[in-house]
Amino acid sequence: MVRALRVLTRSMGWACVAIGLLHVALGNAAVPGAGSAGATVDSWGRFMGAAFVGYGLAWLWAARRRPIPAPAVRWLAGVFLLGGVARLLSLAVHGWPQWFQIALAAIELGMPPVFFWLADAEERALRGNAEVVPAG
Repeated sequence: MVRALRVLTRSMGWACVAIGLLHVALGNAAVPGAGSAGATVDSWGRFMGAAFVGYGLAWLWAARRRPIPAPAVRWLAGVFLLGGVARLLSLAVHGWPQWFQIALAAIELGMPPVFFWLADAEERALRGNAEVVPAG
């Protein structure tokens, strides 16, 4: 479970950094169906991309700690879950989005319970004097 936590935490961080940088670089073109949304939405999307880079860096920070701090994992997973809930709210208010947004919502709603479950895996392993998988 420790290795799964480390791999997932690191993967989450790098994925968020990459997605955020893509949004900073491409603006509206990074969002399926939003290419003609205009300058205001493009500006907002690029700003949110930068914030997502910061979110990814927070995941990477957590992944580099020994042990990975369970409270940080829970908070970061909670933010991710809130994003999925926000997509459900949008679905309720505006209807079904483009298919890729539905896939993202499934990930945003499905991954947080995994992180909540694994959050203290490394701390528990250390308390139990179990061998902890080294970083890297």
